[in-house]
Amino acid sequence: MTESNEAAAGEAAGAAVEGGDAWARGVAKMTEVYAGEVVTPPQGSMPFSDVMLETLFSEVWDRDVLSVRDRRLLIMGVIAARGGIDTWKIQARAALRNGELGVDELRETLVMLAPYAGYPSVAPLVVETEGVIHRFEKEAAEADPA
Repeated sequence: MTESNEAAAGEAAGAAVEGGDAWARGVAKMTEVYAGEVVTPPQGSMPFSDVMLETLFSEVWDRDVLSVRDRRLLIMGVIAARGGIDTWKIQARAALRNGELGVDELRETLVMLAPYAGYPSVAPLVVETEGVIHRFEKEAAEADPA
């Protein structure tokens, strides 16, 4: 997590508890969901981001009916079907970093998705997924050199 994301998440979490601010709750949830990897623009700088944080993350992601892992798996299916490589990589990294999926489980999502989402949509995700896994394993090895 970058220092600016940590600061924003901390400030947002405090504000969310104190004032029930939807934007602040959204920032806190997005930081949790994406393991601090997605940068939060300042409030009011981009209307699209404000609405996304105040509704998608504050209201939808924060519901307690499905776990974050379950929500992520659903989203990954949609992303795979639409061929969203960059978004897939963000979700894959976050799933690994948050411990929601292991390396083998992440690979298995592609096996499961290919027949349903279509091989042409899923095949490009294989190489990208291996890149995400390589980076994740390298970061883990650097963090724990033992």
